[in-house]
Amino acid sequence: MRITIDTDRCIGAGQCALTAPEVFTQDDDGFSALLPGREDGAGDPLVREAARACPVQAISVTDD
Repeated sequence: MRITIDTDRCIGAGQCALTAPEVFTQDDDGFSALLPGREDGAGDPLVREAARACPVQAISVTDD
């Protein structure tokens, strides 16, 4: 799985971090970021739900 965050589109709503806190966090400016070592989603079943929860569709998830 490959997770991409469009940092130009992200508004820092935090829905990703609330939905999949084992994969997403917010950086010092409040924008979405991937936790170190979790760039591939770490098998978390909530990653796709987190992408759907993003109000501006800044997160894309693709299968490798």
